[in-house]
Amino acid sequence: MDGYELTRHIRRSDRLHDLPIIMITSRTGEKHRDYAMQLGVNRYLGKPYQESELLAEINALLAQSSR
Repeated sequence: MDGYELTRHIRRSDRLHDLPIIMITSRTGEKHRDYAMQLGVNRYLGKPYQESELLAEINALLAQSSR
């Protein structure tokens, strides 16, 4: 199962539907990013990524969910 398939399963799940998803991948092309976003990924990071960037994205998603 790849990240796209996992995202489809999560978004179809009644229990997990609203779970934020940050996809980290080596596929940084616009085509792959657009596809992931269409599937419902909240954030899309390319490898290599900075730990500070990932933490900032996590914090932003947590702040959104607490509103």
